[in-house]
Amino acid sequence: MTSDPFFHDASGTVRFWVLIEGKEVGAMISKETLHYFYRPSAVDDQPLDTFAQHTDELTAAVRRRVTTGAFVPVMLRERDLAT
Repeated sequence: MTSDPFFHDASGTVRFWVLIEGKEVGAMISKETLHYFYRPSAVDDQPLDTFAQHTDELTAAVRRRVTTGAFVPVMLRERDLAT
């Protein structure tokens, strides 16, 4: 990643960028997806903390989506992570 991820309150997503073939590709994942996929039993989990713990997996998911022709910015969903 080239820029710092941040939590966007209005959309409820963590927004981040992945460097792919020399270009920054914008991506996002909802706090609900992070919670239910990675920490379903947690209480008061923080989306940025969960994101930081799974950055490699999330950036790999963005790369897979872009490779298969996804529009950018990429919105990751739970099914993108279940591979």
